[in-house]
Amino acid sequence: MQEHQAKHLKDSDQDDHAFATPLKASQSSMPSSRSVDGLIDIMAALRTPVTGCAWDLAQDFKTIAPYTLEEAYEVVDAIDRGDPEDLCDELGDLLLQVVFHARMAEEQGLFSFADVCEAITKKMIRRHPHVFGDERDLPPDQVKALWRQIKAQEKAERAVRRAASGQAEPVLSLLDGVPQALPALTRAEKLQTLAGSVGFDWDDVQLVLAKCDEELAEVREAVESGDHAAIKDEIGDLLFVVVNIARHMKIDPEDALRQGNHKFYNRFNFIEKSLKVKNKKWSDTDLAEMEDLWVKAKLVLGQSR
Repeated sequence: MQEHQAKHLKDSDQDDHAFATPLKASQSSMPSSRSVDGLIDIMAALRTPVTGCAWDLAQDFKTIAPYTLEEAYEVVDAIDRGDPEDLCDELGDLLLQVVFHARMAEEQGLFSFADVCEAITKKMIRRHPHVFGDERDLPPDQVKALWRQIKAQEKAERAVRRAASGQAEPVLSLLDGVPQALPALTRAEKLQTLAGSVGFDWDDVQLVLAKCDEELAEVREAVESGDHAAIKDEIGDLLFVVVNIARHMKIDPEDALRQGNHKFYNRFNFIEKSLKVKNKKWSDTDLAEMEDLWVKAKLVLGQSR
């Protein structure tokens, strides 16, 4: 519980939670637990009116959603850093998000954490007949085809249930299944993949590279025009095409950009440390010297770091 409150307090955009005072260990009557039941009990206590946490009680699905995304990214970050201790901690934070959403749903009579567990276990068993059913020893390509077939069947059954209960089935286009909340690079890749599944795609990466050159030229024209809206629009087109190049080369664009960010971080840190060795401040350093140190960083750290 202390860690939960500390987590809230460390986030700069949660200043409105600053009035919540972390409990001392001796004040807490809630023991730690190695079972998810203990976490469910803690969340129930935090969401109990009057005696619970004012910040937690004020939340709803939409206000918690950004933190759910953030925790998922922190899990990925811990994996990228190869830090198992931090990964354990971040997975706990992510699990807390699931428990938080389930608790709010239970309060509204929608579903409980147990329903969440039952739904996902049923889905995993249903979607893996090659493991839990009669479809044994299937090669990977047939497993993927079977997965798509089962998902289509689930969608049809869901439509029947909605119709039986008087609910109108949403009219969705092919691309509506890609969540808008995904990171822009990831969403672009998924949109392109879906469009490609019905034949709307280039069959040669050279054509995509040519399109990239075309979009870059349009960015240059927009910059020369000074039209900020046009510049933004053309940069969006250029990034979309770059994602298409990555997709054709079977590279995850989000992962590629993370790698690029990491490379920049290391090289910039090299410049900063080099200046400190010289007892120089940023204000005493011109761009030419920084460029020289950048080239040195590439040689010392290697092109891929």
